[in-house]
Amino acid sequence: MATRQAFLGSALFDGERWHTHTALLVEAGQVVGLVPETDTGTAELTRLPGRIVPGFIDLQVNGGGGALFNLTPDVEAIRTITSAFAPFGTTLCLPTLITDTPERTDAALRAGIAAHKAGVPGFLGLHLEGPHLAVSRKGAHEPALIRPMDESDMARLIAARPHLPALLITVAAETVPPAQIARLTAAGIVVSIGHSDASFVQMRAAEAAGASMVTHLFNAQSQMSNREPGVVGAALDSGGLSAGLIADGIHVAPATMGVALRAKRGPGRIFLVTDAMSITGTDWTEFTLTGRTVYRRDGALRLADGTLAGADLTMIDAVRFVHETLGLPLEEALRMASLYPAEALGLEKTHGHLGPGARADFVVLDANLQPRGTWIGGVTCSRLIGPFLSGLFQL
Repeated sequence: MATRQAFLGSALFDGERWHTHTALLVEAGQVVGLVPETDTGTAELTRLPGRIVPGFIDLQVNGGGGALFNLTPDVEAIRTITSAFAPFGTTLCLPTLITDTPERTDAALRAGIAAHKAGVPGFLGLHLEGPHLAVSRKGAHEPALIRPMDESDMARLIAARPHLPALLITVAAETVPPAQIARLTAAGIVVSIGHSDASFVQMRAAEAAGASMVTHLFNAQSQMSNREPGVVGAALDSGGLSAGLIADGIHVAPATMGVALRAKRGPGRIFLVTDAMSITGTDWTEFTLTGRTVYRRDGALRLADGTLAGADLTMIDAVRFVHETLGLPLEEALRMASLYPAEALGLEKTHGHLGPGARADFVVLDANLQPRGTWIGGVTCSRLIGPFLSGLFQL
């Protein structure tokens, strides 16, 4: 019989509201309830040095801890990536493969399936960002590798989906037609529109076919103008679309973020992503991405021509940015990092909050919003991941 645990911090945010003098009850990796601190019964009590909040969910992370998924698409890279972000409060993530060869995509899918079978802590599934994009909005993607989706690509994705907890793909709405989007979503694949010059009409058609997300809002996509709303306008106007946002103050201006957050029609939400690269968690000043050097300077990652190539960002950095710079209430900033990405994947019943029935994924934040510990399924990451986290948490 599993031991019931009780976790008690200075306060607890369940995803909706704050609780004080309240313990989080966990059994078999799930939240079984919130109870007064004097009513924990025989549960094993752990007192924590800060506020307990839901763990962060990152749907776009290319690498971390020195590993880049495109460079080494294997289980160990996935394990390194998920481990690298646990100290920053990320309890689940989608390792992301950007535009590459069919052979590299096959390797990434095999690695994801193997990671799922192995139960790698923090692994939620995969995000394939490309190669079926618009060259005109390539960003840092290698244009020579961008191509239309053919039947072999479709078969590869549909065959992999049942063996992964989640599979998200980013495509251009003008490159992958509605009929293909409909087949992908019917197979349980989440389709996001990105690196796209699509018109508002094309976006509406993609959404009608099942597309439900927009990748890194404002970046590498058609902008909203007076007569053509483009991808950005469709993302904000449609309640059926959720959208990721890289909130580092570099990819999108703070004022633009604020306008978008006020304008977004629900129930779809804007959620936080890092678009992080291998350099996170290291002291590197440069790294290689699909054969090109990316330079780390002034908080940004750029190719030699100045093109942004991912972000030097963690989820807690993004939470602090939207809270402290944009002035969002802390509760909303936390939801953008936990509940809203869970909703975007249709996982809100069991992830992104700390209500009964949810998986016990949480992070402890101190008064300065610095993570002091991370738990996945009720188990501290220092135990789950081992030496990688040694010395990072002062508990």
